[in-house]
Amino acid sequence: MPTLSVLVPAKDEQDTIAELVRQLHESLDPGFDWEVVFVDDGSTDKSWRVMSELAEADERVRALRLRCNMGKAAALAVAIREARGELLVTMDADLQDDPAEVPRLVARLDDGTDLVSGHKKDRKDPLSKRLPSKFFNTITGSVTGLRLRDHNCGLKAGRREVFTTIPIHGELHRYVPALAHAMGFRVGEEAVHHRAREHGRSKYGFERYLRGALDLLTVVALTRYGRRPGHLFGGLGALSGLVGTLILLYLTGVWVFTDQSIGTRPLLTLGVLLEILAVQLVGLGLIAELVLARTLQSEEVERYVVDRTSDADR
Repeated sequence: MPTLSVLVPAKDEQDTIAELVRQLHESLDPGFDWEVVFVDDGSTDKSWRVMSELAEADERVRALRLRCNMGKAAALAVAIREARGELLVTMDADLQDDPAEVPRLVARLDDGTDLVSGHKKDRKDPLSKRLPSKFFNTITGSVTGLRLRDHNCGLKAGRREVFTTIPIHGELHRYVPALAHAMGFRVGEEAVHHRAREHGRSKYGFERYLRGALDLLTVVALTRYGRRPGHLFGGLGALSGLVGTLILLYLTGVWVFTDQSIGTRPLLTLGVLLEILAVQLVGLGLIAELVLARTLQSEEVERYVVDRTSDADR
């Protein structure tokens, strides 16, 4: 049985951590060789003390702490780096994710799926959260091409290669399935049991939707233009240059064929600015391509997802 690491970022969850470990034991003993890696993301309560005491008493529990609140993505990145398992499971520390679902998600990986994302079928959150989440999932599916019913479910199971290949920083933990899909990994979805929050309070407010929209633009840039940034900046530059050229041609015609002055027209300023912007964007695209080329030449890690067939399978 492959080793399994359960990765749990936690912030101010002192009342749920011990119970989460107990439920993990119930769900994973004795069928799995497993560990749970807690990362304290700058908690101000007794979360660090609780997880430290559990780590001292239980060899399956490991506790790490960030020096300050760095965000969930940073905590997950640390947990991924420190995890020892071949299979990784991510879940929240608030007990809304049910540990009993972990074996079922891991079992889905046996059919060739690389990442299984949970789908909170009967979500125990207020309507004020469910409606924006549904809109978010619809937009994300349309933009990324991966149509999941719940992109942002914290409960996921995947092969280690998936989590070490895709970038996780900022708020990109919301887009792990989309990023994995863009890298060529096989992504699936499984309905999971969701529980109402009984302890603590949500760490996210309305501002997370604004951050999510901005991060979606980042995902589009990474997935569609991450290996060809010159096409992104060059395309925008070409569009800007085209509009600027049309404006200047129109003004040239006005100047040549009429007696109207164009020197004081705001349209002239706009046309010139668009041409300058076009040159800057194309130049930025070329610089980005040069930086990418140098970076790829110096990388020692594999940059593409490759399926390998053993000699015995040929």
